[in-house]
Amino acid sequence: MERPELSGRIPRSTGNVTLPRAFSKLGVCSRTQAEAFIAAGRVRVNGRKVADAAMWVDPKRDRIELDGEPIVASEKVYLALNKPRGLVTTRTDPEGRPTVFECLKDLDLPFVSPVGRLDKASEGLLLFTNDTALAQRLLDPETHVKKLYHVQVRGIPSEEDLQRMTSGVVHDGEMLQATAVRLLRAGDKNCWLEVELDEGKNRQIRRILEVIGLEVLRLIRVAIGDLVLGDLPKGSARHLTAAEVRALQSQTAMKPG
Repeated sequence: MERPELSGRIPRSTGNVTLPRAFSKLGVCSRTQAEAFIAAGRVRVNGRKVADAAMWVDPKRDRIELDGEPIVASEKVYLALNKPRGLVTTRTDPEGRPTVFECLKDLDLPFVSPVGRLDKASEGLLLFTNDTALAQRLLDPETHVKKLYHVQVRGIPSEEDLQRMTSGVVHDGEMLQATAVRLLRAGDKNCWLEVELDEGKNRQIRRILEVIGLEVLRLIRVAIGDLVLGDLPKGSARHLTAAEVRALQSQTAMKPG
């Protein structure tokens, strides 16, 4: 028996999500793309054509169709990319700038999204997945998953500068701090720092160093939790191992599997 069409007032506590969110959770497409499919009359729920992108559905119980074909959850995919400098972390860019998805274009993948962002000038480890639950947990500040960065700066910071980075500085009215900082190596005019964060505020390291008066020359993320960038070539991506996925799930307090 078909379920009746769901109301847009179904409460979140029942486990329902909006229809565009269902497309995203199932790894079919982005919410923006789903909204376009709905507006074009290409989506049915329990046999009825849907015109309202705000309606709520249960992805596990409702039959959702696109162009007459039921959408089903894609197999979970977990990728690590060594992001090159100069790419923006978005699927499409209104300014026409190259994006991180150009590094994935030759891979046979379901719909995946980046977990968080690295700004255009930053490099290193960037995760992609269609596992929205894990992605949300990795981004949740309450899980305190550590991110490790190697940062080249112009100048040599003093011990007081390094202490300020961990005690906290104020930038644009916002308190910013690193959980740990250490000097990796130093030359005559610049040095490399290892900086650890457990939250993901926008351009956090760059803003901290700006307050201290140090110019960032390079910023490379080298680890997320126990997952390390290693020797993955720049611009290349690889699938995470089952053990790596379980480790990330464990670090975000998710039940493995």
